[in-house]
Amino acid sequence: MVLVYAESPKGKFKKAAFEAVTYAHKTAQAMGTECAALTLGTVEDAGKLGQYGASKVYNIADAALNNFDSQLVTKAIAEAAQQLGASVVIVSHSSAGKSVLGRLAARLDAGSVPGANSIPTVDGGFKVKKNVFSGKAIAEVEITSPTKVISLMGNSLPPEVVGADVAVENLAVSVGAARVRVKEVKTIEGTVPLPEAELVVSAGRGMKGPENWGIIEELAKELGATTACSRPVADTGWRPHHEHVGQTGVAIRPNLYIAAGISGAIQHLAGVNSSKVIVVINKDPEAPFFKAATYGVCADLFDVVPKLTAALKEFKNA
Repeated sequence: MVLVYAESPKGKFKKAAFEAVTYAHKTAQAMGTECAALTLGTVEDAGKLGQYGASKVYNIADAALNNFDSQLVTKAIAEAAQQLGASVVIVSHSSAGKSVLGRLAARLDAGSVPGANSIPTVDGGFKVKKNVFSGKAIAEVEITSPTKVISLMGNSLPPEVVGADVAVENLAVSVGAARVRVKEVKTIEGTVPLPEAELVVSAGRGMKGPENWGIIEELAKELGATTACSRPVADTGWRPHHEHVGQTGVAIRPNLYIAAGISGAIQHLAGVNSSKVIVVINKDPEAPFFKAATYGVCADLFDVVPKLTAALKEFKNA
């Protein structure tokens, strides 16, 4: 069996959960086995995971799991995997998934691959591909242990509806008392989180100051995109740190990444070079980002970005 942990912050699923279930379903098909989904705590519409390929959906209805605690979540997933006889356990490569992956592998005595980006191959060994060296190369990793743990990189494959809702079964697992006390939760509302965003508009020090950011936000609004920034911009307080993308920030894999006024240092590229299409706007013809760009515009962003926004508005009106 392939068991997938479907994250449900505040009891609701996000795109990453449906991606993980789709990935688990395809992995189970390759292995000739079934896919089961696991939810923790209070969850809305858990049965809808059946639409994405889970033949069974289990829930551990323990109130201690309503707030994320990596130790409790690890214990819950590990015991569920052992009860159900899962040979492959899949989680999302999110902040939550990354915090449980190593613990889970240790508990299950399993080999693990963090940040997988393709369906495993099972002919001649169980092998999984992932990006390495800041995305400059792809490694094929073979897991030889009886139990295997994988975290799926976001936007590696689109969620696919292949079935219908299924009944949710309660799973009896004792996780114990929470060791972390949540005093306050602050969330950003109204925007698609960067790891899940398919369209991203980003900018750097070429903006000259936070007062000029309106043109970036307007372009993002017309595209329905999420805004992002380079590290120097976040460090100087021009933009909030949750918008920082790069090696030391958020790693993203959008379908479209527009970078305005960003030189493209290797640390920034490490977090964005898995984007399917990269558009670079920079007036410096020697900017290293042009080497990674799908399309490059060598011009002043203060001329290009407003014109691009105007063109989008005209296109939408037409």
